[in-house]
Amino acid sequence: MPDRLDDELRIALMRIARRIRQQRHDDTLSDSQLSVLYVLTNHGASTLAALAEHEHVTPPSMNRTVNCLDEEGLIARSSSPDDGRKVLIEATDAGIDLVAKTRERRAAWFLAELSTLEPDEQAALRAAMPVLLKLANS
Repeated sequence: MPDRLDDELRIALMRIARRIRQQRHDDTLSDSQLSVLYVLTNHGASTLAALAEHEHVTPPSMNRTVNCLDEEGLIARSSSPDDGRKVLIEATDAGIDLVAKTRERRAAWFLAELSTLEPDEQAALRAAMPVLLKLANS
């Protein structure tokens, strides 16, 4: 059987990513809702259309996501200072706190998982980092 590095690596990375996503401060939010909060926290206020484009969803779908976040008090809407017809969406303090706590939980989980590896396994990961980063940033 030929070497299937592509399948094995893809599957391993997907499983790791899934396990990381499972580590969250609030498990009532969907992945989409949490992703929007991350975008708002990282990039600041945004319009609904820009969020929809960033997340590769339709504006009506993004509107449902934003409405759910609004009901939870995790985002706030305001008029754009440049154009009063545009509505800006930004994370509230509660939304920012939820993202920060989720990041902390994910980092703690991943650190705990890495600490279970033998020193030679950790060294192998360290050595593979330049290649993994090259793939991630291509």
